[in-house]
Amino acid sequence: MLTFILWCILFVICWPIAILALLLYPIVWLLLLPFKLLGFAIDLSFDLVRNIFMLPFRLVGYR
Repeated sequence: MLTFILWCILFVICWPIAILALLLYPIVWLLLLPFKLLGFAIDLSFDLVRNIFMLPFRLVGYR
């Protein structure tokens, strides 16, 4: 919602830049998508390693 309000303010102040931002947003999102997926995969792999490392402690009841 905040992004939409900021875009509306930009549209009132300078509508050509607001229209350009509206057109470029999907392209930028598509360019950044592989980095988001890579970050998600790295985060999951670190969680897996941490859980494997902590498994013996969880089995003996340490929290």
